[in-house]
Amino acid sequence: MIENNYKRNVCVRGPDAFSEIKVTNPKPYAAGKEGIAAAMKHSFKEMGVFRAMSTLLHMNQKDGFDCPSCAWPDPEKPSRIGEYCENGAKALADEATKSTIGAEFFAKYSVEELSLRTDYDLNALGRLTEPLVLREGCLHYAPISWKDAYTLIADNLHSLNSPDEAIFYTSGRSSNEAAFLYGLFARAFGTNNLPDCSNMCHESSGVALSETLGIGKGSVKLEDLYGADVIIVAGQNPGTNHPRMLSALEKCKENGGSIISINPLEESGLMNFKNPQSLKGLLGSGKQLTDLHLPVKINQDIPLIKLILKKLAALDRLEGNIFDTDFIQEYTEGAEALLKDLDSYSVQELHMLSGVPVEKVDAAVNLLAGKRKIVVCWAMGLTQHKNGVETIREYVNLLLLMGAIGKPFSGTCPVRGHSNVQGDRSVGIMHYVDKDFNKRIETHLGFTPPSEKGLDVVAAMQAMYKGEAKIFMALGGNFLMAASDTDYTAEALQRCELTVQVSTKLNRSHLVTGKTALILPTYGRSEKEHGANCFVTVENSMGRVRRSRGILKASSDHLRSEPELIASIADTYFKGKHTVDWKLLGNDYRKIRELIDKVAKGFENTESRANGVGYYLPNNVRERDFSKLPGGKAKITINKLPEHQLMAGEFMLMTIRSHDQFNTTIYGMDDRYRGVYNERRIVFMNPDDMVENGLDKMEVVNLSSTYDSGTRTAYNFKVLPYKIPKSNLAAYFPETNALVPYNHFADRSRTPISKSIKVKVCKQESF
Repeated sequence: MIENNYKRNVCVRGPDAFSEIKVTNPKPYAAGKEGIAAAMKHSFKEMGVFRAMSTLLHMNQKDGFDCPSCAWPDPEKPSRIGEYCENGAKALADEATKSTIGAEFFAKYSVEELSLRTDYDLNALGRLTEPLVLREGCLHYAPISWKDAYTLIADNLHSLNSPDEAIFYTSGRSSNEAAFLYGLFARAFGTNNLPDCSNMCHESSGVALSETLGIGKGSVKLEDLYGADVIIVAGQNPGTNHPRMLSALEKCKENGGSIISINPLEESGLMNFKNPQSLKGLLGSGKQLTDLHLPVKINQDIPLIKLILKKLAALDRLEGNIFDTDFIQEYTEGAEALLKDLDSYSVQELHMLSGVPVEKVDAAVNLLAGKRKIVVCWAMGLTQHKNGVETIREYVNLLLLMGAIGKPFSGTCPVRGHSNVQGDRSVGIMHYVDKDFNKRIETHLGFTPPSEKGLDVVAAMQAMYKGEAKIFMALGGNFLMAASDTDYTAEALQRCELTVQVSTKLNRSHLVTGKTALILPTYGRSEKEHGANCFVTVENSMGRVRRSRGILKASSDHLRSEPELIASIADTYFKGKHTVDWKLLGNDYRKIRELIDKVAKGFENTESRANGVGYYLPNNVRERDFSKLPGGKAKITINKLPEHQLMAGEFMLMTIRSHDQFNTTIYGMDDRYRGVYNERRIVFMNPDDMVENGLDKMEVVNLSSTYDSGTRTAYNFKVLPYKIPKSNLAAYFPETNALVPYNHFADRSRTPISKSIKVKVCKQESF
C-alpha cells in the first residue's frame, strides 16, 4: 500500500451549517411564468442580458450547440422561440458565466481554505482560465504551462509498474470525439480502466436491457411518446431532472393517451404542467399530466408490477386479448414460467409490500388492459438499488407480455442524465472488453488493445484506497461528490500519487486530491473552438447522433479543447512514436470522426449525416430483431422480490436532486417545487413517522447507516413533513452520499444503492 506521508487538512464534505431556511407548500404545477423568470434571472446574472438571449436562441437548434445539461432529445423541428428548459438555461449560464478564476485567485486562497466553502459557493466562483498544478507538500495551486503539464502526466504514467495502476474516468459531458480519443489513449497506454458516470446511474439499465432485449439502450424515439396509449413514468422526476420531457407528455395527453406515474414522491411536474412555449401554458391553469399516481414504497416496484401482471393475467384468462399472444409466441421466451411464478404470490402479499392502495392498482390494470402502445420511462429511481437490474427487467416483462416492443408508440425509455453519457459508451468508454471493438482498433489503428477487463467506479475506488492504483485522471465531472461513500472515496483519492481533472469550473474534487494534482481547463459546450471544422458530435438518450458547434468566444485564451489536450498527452507520452498520429487527431476532428465510423459500432458517414437533426444509430429492438440473444428471442424473466428487513428505528432513504441542481452541480439553494428555499440539509419524512418518533418540524437530526458493522453518519439535517410513504425518507445528494456504502451495489451492474439506504434518524442530543 502507498503511504501518503503528507495529507492536506481539507474539508472533505464541505460545511454543514444551516442557512436561513424558508418553507412553503409544494408548488401545484411546474414551469409556467415562474420557470421563465428563474431561467432569465440566472442567465442575466451570469451572462448579461444580450449575451444570454442570443446564446439561448442557439441552444438545441440544428445549427447551434447541444444543451450541456441532460440528454433529452430535440424534436425534429425545434422551437425557434427557445428549445430549452429552466435547467438547460441554468446549465448554460453556469458554463458561460463571465466570472473567472486563475492563478491570482489560487495564490490568495489555499485548498484548505477553499474546502471550507459549500459546493454551491465553489461552483459560483466562475470559470477556470489556465492550467494549474498543486505540488506535493503545497497548499496553493500555481500556474503551469501546458507543455509542462503534459510532461508531468507522461512522466508519472511512465513511472508506473503496470498500466493498470492508472485510472481514466469519464463524465457524460464530453463529446464523442473527446471520449473516443480518451478511450483510445487508455487502451494504447495498456489498460481498460475506463470507469464512467454510467457506472453510478444507468448501468443497471444497460445490463437489464442487454439481457432481455439484446441492446443496452432504450428503443423509443421522441415521437413514439406522442402517440402512446399509456406512458408509465417510473422512478423519475421529469419536472426537475428532464423538464423538456413534460412537453412530450403533454402531446401524449393531447392525443388521447394516459400517463401513470410510479414514485414514492408525488412530483409537481407530473401533477400539472404550464408549458412556457404556449400562451395557454403561461396564462392558463396548466394541464394535468398524470392520470394515475401510484405512491410505491421505496424499491418495491417489483411487487407492484408483479401484482399488475397477476391481475392482467387473471383478466386474460377470463376475457382474452389482454396479453399479445401472437407477439409472445413469435418473439419471446419465458412467458409460461413467469405466469406460473406469478401464481405463487398472493394478492395481499404484493399489495402490502408495494404500499399502493388496492383501488389505485386496479385503476392501473384498467388503463393497461389490452393496450399495445405502451412506453415505460425510468431513471435512477429504478437503477440505484441492490436489485436495480431485476426491477427494470420486471418492467420489460410488462412490455413484452403486452406486445409493446418494436413498433411505433411503444417500448423502453431509460431517461439518461448528462448530455452525452450515452455517446461516451457508444464510442468506447467501457471498462469491459468488446472483442469486436478491439479487433477494429487493431485493424484500423495498428495496435493491440488490452484484453483484460478494467475497473468500474466501485473497483477504481477500492484500487486507489488499497494503493493498487496511483494515478487518477477525470475527463470532466466531480468524482468525489458523485461517488458513493464520500469519506472512503476521499481517502482513496488522497492516496494517489497524481490526480488530474479536466474541468471548466472548480469543484470539491480539485481540493481533495492526490499528492500532486493538476487542473486542465477546457472549453464549454457553448464556446467556439479554434480551427476549421471544429464542431463535435453527441448522442442523445434515444440514440440520435447530431452535430454541436459552440458560438461564444472562449472565457480564456489559455483553454484547450478536450480532443487537443488528450491528443497532446498521448503524443507526449509516446514521444511522437506510435501507430496513431495523435497530433493530427487533436487538430482535425474530421479525422477522429473517420476513425469513429470505422471502429465504433453503428456509426457511418458521421461527418455529413450528423448535420441538422442528425441520424439514429442502429437499434435491433426497433426492428424486432432478437437474433443475437440465446434462442433468438426476447427474454421474459423471473425476478425475486426485494429483501428489505427494516429493524426497529430504521427507515429506507432515497437520495434525490433539488430543483436548483443538475447531478452534483448546485446552481442555487432552492427547491421551488417542493417548497424549500435557501437550504439543502433537509430530510423529508412522513408526518405519522415524525409523531411516532417524537420529532417536530425543523428539528435537527443526524442520519446514520450501518453496513458490515461500520457506521456512517451525515450530520445536521432538518426534518420536514412531506407526502411520502411511511418508513421512507428522502434527502438531497451529494450531502447524503456519505451514507451509501462503497461495497453495496446492484447485482451485476454494480451501481451504488443510493436510492435504498437503510438509515436511522437520531436527535442530535442522542449522539
